Amino acid sequence: MTDSSATATHCPYCSLQCGMRLSGGAAPQVRERADFPVNRGALCGKGQHAAALLAPAARLTTPLVRDRGELRSVSWAVALDRVAAGLSAVRAEHGADAVGVFGGGGLTNEKAYQLGKFARAALGTASIDYNGRFCMSSAAAANRLAFGLDRGLPFPLADIPHTGCLILVGANPAETMPPALRYFREVRENGGTLIVVDPRRTRTAEQADLHLQPLPGTDLALALGLLHVLIADGLVDAEFVAARTTGFARARAAAMAHWPERVERITGVPVAQLRLAAHHFGRARTGMVLTARGPEQQSKGTDTVGAWINLCLATGKSGRPHSGYGCLTGQGNGQGGREHGQKADQLPGYRSIEDPAARAHVAAVWGVAPEALPRSGRTAYELLDSLGRSGPEGVRALLVMGSNPVVSAPRAAHVTARLRALDLLVVSDVVLSETAQLADVVLPSTQWAEETGTLTNVEGRVVLRQQATAPPPEVRSDLWILRELAERLGGEGDGGQHPAARVRFDDDPEAVFAELRRASAGGQADYAGISYDRIRAEDGVFWPCPSEEHPGTPRLFLDSFATPDGRARFAAVGHRPAAEEPDAEYPLYLTTGRVLAQYQSGAQTRRVTALTDAVPGPFVELHPRLAARLGVAEGAPLAVVSRRGRAVAPARITEAIRPDTVFMPFHWPGPGRANTVTNPALDPTSKMPEFKVCAVRLEALQGERERVAGSGERI
Repeated sequence: MTDSSATATHCPYCSLQCGMRLSGGAAPQVRERADFPVNRGALCGKGQHAAALLAPAARLTTPLVRDRGELRSVSWAVALDRVAAGLSAVRAEHGADAVGVFGGGGLTNEKAYQLGKFARAALGTASIDYNGRFCMSSAAAANRLAFGLDRGLPFPLADIPHTGCLILVGANPAETMPPALRYFREVRENGGTLIVVDPRRTRTAEQADLHLQPLPGTDLALALGLLHVLIADGLVDAEFVAARTTGFARARAAAMAHWPERVERITGVPVAQLRLAAHHFGRARTGMVLTARGPEQQSKGTDTVGAWINLCLATGKSGRPHSGYGCLTGQGNGQGGREHGQKADQLPGYRSIEDPAARAHVAAVWGVAPEALPRSGRTAYELLDSLGRSGPEGVRALLVMGSNPVVSAPRAAHVTARLRALDLLVVSDVVLSETAQLADVVLPSTQWAEETGTLTNVEGRVVLRQQATAPPPEVRSDLWILRELAERLGGEGDGGQHPAARVRFDDDPEAVFAELRRASAGGQADYAGISYDRIRAEDGVFWPCPSEEHPGTPRLFLDSFATPDGRARFAAVGHRPAAEEPDAEYPLYLTTGRVLAQYQSGAQTRRVTALTDAVPGPFVELHPRLAARLGVAEGAPLAVVSRRGRAVAPARITEAIRPDTVFMPFHWPGPGRANTVTNPALDPTSKMPEFKVCAVRLEALQGERERVAGSGERI
């Protein structure tokens, strides 16, 4: 029986944005919401225990300021005055671009929009990017190159069970978004074929009809090999290619240079499996390719995703019902967070900040001159690498909102050192994350159940989280924080001359969303016709939705693609190795990922007892043959060493991984921090770091078991 007094809202974690209800007032309880179409009542363990983080003992409850090396509680006035004075001082001495802003893919659309506006119109800085650059940027870039528009899925999740063949590349939804696993199971139940591509035999791969287990960093070669077989065996839809695409001849030439035997040598995938996968996909009446971080978090991620898109275009499985390419977006608002202005090169509505018409439109909404808006800035890792440096390229003050780069950034020890070198570090967050522990000022912000705001899920469905409980007395929303800072920055201290003195910053989320609608109007991610009332009435609205009379767009590209000529573009790409390949000194591949009970940097989930009991700390997954060669037993301490550093965690021995590859989850700080060793080599187009592959060696350790077991300790 449904509690009529419960508040309908959404889970704070992944991009499914599962529907749930909260009841119980000051100590809310999570209830199922079977009427929401995405998860139909199902919740993973993270969602079921989401309310645990609302307890005061688990989170920040007062502003903190560093005094004589220690963080101490202060009033909001003291904290905000300290921030405003510090930002103003850095701006006056080093210029506007010396003040940086680093956002998060979990921020609501309203917060992401307001943060971008704050950076450009209040601070006047080009130095803004967000942690979503580490998540979906390669898929976003490939989508825009191929289709002219980026939306995670161009169709609803409900379409997936009806496709004839689904290729799932570098994704493990059984652990990362469990309520979605039913869609992939239903593909098989309906007579379709599920093919999983992953170096590990994950819980998802165990569900597949066919599991291809390539060497990390070789997904591009694998996709090219599949296209080669499709062409050679006459499985190309020539009519679709001629009518709805361009660039096939060059893509064909690239694929023909990747014959199956060559691809087997590169990837380790047997020719027979390669041909079988190609025939399943090519002969199916409908088909989908979905990628996640596996092929995307590479220094050639954009090309790799483009090669997988080519399979859909060559076989006519795009822009048609129950077919197409999609990206399984990771973070809670990974989609909306990249649409409305916190990326280094974008303005709201997925507009380019370099486009004069886009600049004029957004400037008019904000009430500033177009020439007052800064140009494109540095992307996430480039921004973090510049922290604390002297000279015109250095960022000397940083505002971090909803991100934890001490744990989540590649080459994390280096990024930590750069954060320590800042003149001023300000962190707004729900918890005292590892990054917040380094800050000069920490601002406690409201979280999902304590505020109202929209998010855009993996399907492009804009949903509404509704406030269900009051925050602790001294906790404020990020919208309020940005408004207060803008008022201080544009006040009498600047003589009223700074742009912030002329720009309005509202802290009412519905008012901010109304402004976002105007700012996005006419852009690719057009929210102009979406309102809070419509979202409530329709269980979410799919963008683009340019007017209140428009029904929204659950399915894209059915008539044409979003390119100037309406045709999709093939990617003419060839295989190249990872930025760092194994050698005599570092003979193994490391790949990283997530586990079921933890989320992202773990800053929140590591504070939930039920989740830490399930997976209490990091581990190193390795094959029994490799373990035997090293003389390592289950649970023994292992050091994973790369050219950038050393991580230590217990061994987990399993036949589910290749003998030449090791795996670490990235949710923990301290000695077991996987990102201490990962490679920041960047994709030239998306600027995505190469999290998913680097060269390492293993060192068996003695006498360190107790220390390793406690490697969840903070830095």
